[in-house]
Amino acid sequence: MSARTIELSAGYTISRVIRGGWQLAGGHGDIDRGQAITDLIAAFDAGIKTYDCADIYTGVEELIGAARGRLADERGGEVAATMKVHTKLVPDLEKLGNISRDYIRGIVEQSLRRLRTDRVDLVQFHWWDYSHGGYLDVMGWLNEMRQEGLVRNVGTTNFDTPHVAEILRAGIPLVSQQLQYSVLDQRPANHLSALAGENGVSFLCYGSVAGGFLSNKWLGVAEPEMPLENRSLVKYKLIIDDFGGWDLFQALLGTLSVIGDRYGVDIATIASAWVLQQPQVAAVIVGARNQAHALANAKIMDITLSDDDNRQIASIISESRGPLGDVYTLERDRTGRHGSIMHYNLNAGKV
Repeated sequence: MSARTIELSAGYTISRVIRGGWQLAGGHGDIDRGQAITDLIAAFDAGIKTYDCADIYTGVEELIGAARGRLADERGGEVAATMKVHTKLVPDLEKLGNISRDYIRGIVEQSLRRLRTDRVDLVQFHWWDYSHGGYLDVMGWLNEMRQEGLVRNVGTTNFDTPHVAEILRAGIPLVSQQLQYSVLDQRPANHLSALAGENGVSFLCYGSVAGGFLSNKWLGVAEPEMPLENRSLVKYKLIIDDFGGWDLFQALLGTLSVIGDRYGVDIATIASAWVLQQPQVAAVIVGARNQAHALANAKIMDITLSDDDNRQIASIISESRGPLGDVYTLERDRTGRHGSIMHYNLNAGKV
C-alpha cells in the first residue's frame, strides 16, 4: 500500500486526500459546469481519486456523476470505476421526529441517480439532534441497503463518542466517521480516537485548513473584524478564538511556514499533512478551486513530517486553550456561539 492510498474496508481502497465538493454547491457562486467537470478529472489525474459530496450540496452529486461519465466515455469503464465517491445523508432537523425507512431510502436512491451509479461507495450519515432517537433506525436501514448492494460502506458524520459507541454496539459495521480535525481543533483526539482505534473506524477529516485560515494568506495579517464575508470564515474564526486567540494563531502560522519552507510547500499543505499523520486518520478532505490547486493538494500525500517538525507544532498546541469537549458538541448547541450559525434544514431550503 502506497502512502497515497489506504484500505478503508476490506477490498476498498481510497486516496488519502479526498476532493471535497462543497465549494461546487450552488451557494458558493456561479459554477461553470464544463470547467468544474474538467477540474474534477484533473484532481483524479493528480492522484486524488476519491470524492466527497452530499445530498444537501446542490448540484454536486450531478457534477461528480458527470465527471465519472466523461471518464468512462474517454478512458473506459475500468478507469472510471477507480473513481471512488462518498456522499453524506443529512435529514433535515424538522424531519427527525417522524423519520421513515422510505424517506431514507428515497435520499439514497436520489444520490444513486445523480451519481449515475448502481452503488454508492460510502454513505456518511449525519443527525442533528440526539433527543430524537431515530438515528439507530436510520443506521439499520442503511445497513439493509448495504446488504442489498445499493451501498458499499456505511459511516457517520459528526457523531460524538457515546453515540458512535451506541451504533457499534447495535452491530452496525461502521467503517468511518467524517469530522472536523486540524492543528487548531483536536477534539477527535480527546475521546473518539481511542474508541475508533478499538473498533477499526477511520477518520475522514474536513476543516484541515480551517476554511482557508491555515494558509500563507493570513500570516502576518491583523485580526479581522466581524462579520466576516461568509459563514465558513465565521465558523473557523470561532475555532481560532477557542484555540487561544489571534496572537497564538499567528505563532502557529509562523511555525507552519518555517516547516513548509523546508519541504518547498505552503502552510496549508503542512497543516493538512499534520492531520493525515494523526491516529485513525485515513484521509483529509480538501477543496480545490482549479487544476493548480488539485496538483498542490496532491502533495499532501507525499510529505512525512519529521519528529522535529511535530515537536515544533506540538509546542504551539500545548499553549492552546481548546476547543474543548467531544466531536461536534459545540456545534450541536443551537443557542451557543458555534451552533447558532449552523443551517439545519438544507434539503428544505430553510435555516
